[in-house]
Amino acid sequence: MKPTPEHDARMASMTFASVYPHYVTKVERKGRTKAELHQVIAWLTGYDEVILLELVEKKVTFEAFFREARLHPNAHLITGTICGYKIEDIENPVTRQVRYLDKLVDELAKGKKMEKILRQA
Repeated sequence: MKPTPEHDARMASMTFASVYPHYVTKVERKGRTKAELHQVIAWLTGYDEVILLELVEKKVTFEAFFREARLHPNAHLITGTICGYKIEDIENPVTRQVRYLDKLVDELAKGKKMEKILRQA
């Protein structure tokens, strides 16, 4: 499946705060912790917990969320399919970054070891 320009625009304008509670619920329901979720988000974005919670409070869009992030140099190693989209084929940077995050949250919820989730080159 290939994202449309409308899909990309919708992803960019969606607020991180609208999705964050779903991430928390998903990982906690599967026996993982909010601290582990924050560790995964910090690895991908460089945001510590204080900044992360400020961004939730400010209701920043995903576009703003990733514009200010320092994406991990190994983020390109996040591959596979998420929500029907093959991550490595997504051309729009914001949409690809949102799907990176979705994939990491999925892997955490599925019980994957943290060392595997936090890709080492």
